[in-house]
Amino acid sequence: MESFYPLLLAPKDAPAIWGGESWQCWDENRVINGPLAGDSVAELRERLGASLLGDLDANRIFPVLTKIIDARDWLSVQVHPGDAYAQRVEGQANGKTECWHVLSAREGAEIVLGWSRDTSRAEYERRVADGTLGDILRRVPVQAGQTFYLPAGTLHAIGAGIVLFETQQASDLTYRIFDWNRVGADGAPRRLHVEKAGDVLDYGAGRRTAIEPLEYRDEGLRRTALIADRRFVVERIVASDEPTSLGTHGRPLVLMALDGELDVMAGEVLLRLKKFETALVPAAAEWCTVSAPRGAASTFTFVTPPRHIEDVAVRFLAAGVEQHRIDHFLAQFPQ
Repeated sequence: MESFYPLLLAPKDAPAIWGGESWQCWDENRVINGPLAGDSVAELRERLGASLLGDLDANRIFPVLTKIIDARDWLSVQVHPGDAYAQRVEGQANGKTECWHVLSAREGAEIVLGWSRDTSRAEYERRVADGTLGDILRRVPVQAGQTFYLPAGTLHAIGAGIVLFETQQASDLTYRIFDWNRVGADGAPRRLHVEKAGDVLDYGAGRRTAIEPLEYRDEGLRRTALIADRRFVVERIVASDEPTSLGTHGRPLVLMALDGELDVMAGEVLLRLKKFETALVPAAAEWCTVSAPRGAASTFTFVTPPRHIEDVAVRFLAAGVEQHRIDHFLAQFPQ
């Protein structure tokens, strides 16, 4: 059927005062190859339903959003709400838990990841008012290859000189707390969301560090599991020149070439991805094959919304990963 082939998505570029980002897979991204060219992911989920989504609800926004973020200056200090607050206060289906996989980082690059010590809403509000919030931000050095997990409620900011791949729940809910005294294109300070941020912030001292990934082999591929959250699974996978099958397991796959070209084939259609191009493989394809077209290894990211987090653990176990390694990895993502 026409819906079974790998869909090449046109990215949505969003310039910003701090650099810019490219929305790679999002409800509004449009297909640019094959008979479905011109249709958005939103239009396809409504028309194709289970062929595209498996058992995901076709009436709800595509559940994950992937981006490339190029931070040439600091992004604002911000926080995202969880699902319950988003539903109760914003009337949206979900909040935003996200993760960052660092593609490159200049020497000395940092992120803000939580508070440097325990604080409180009262202190937070006072420091926003008197301009001393920066005194209790926790700055964490970053290097290429590291991955960070940011559950809703985590105070955060991306520092200058960092390019990263972000996977998040599909939501645009961002509560900005501090924007380094910058002004927008209209010359006015950018809007802050101090009150709502105060409602959702985790005020405990930040303790999160880079994720300890899980390396394993499955379906003939060298895989590195980076994130295993109930909302999305993110892996970094190395393809060789030998075509290797990758199962959809009843859910759509989002594949992005990282360091060269990647061939993706499904439904007898071959798609060659260039660096940072993204393909959406429909759930009904059941399988796709991936390979490096130039004879050298090609690395790509793999993102999928899992049915259940327990299914991820079962897949690791079936691939021969020891139970204690699985438990250690999954413990980094409290469900």
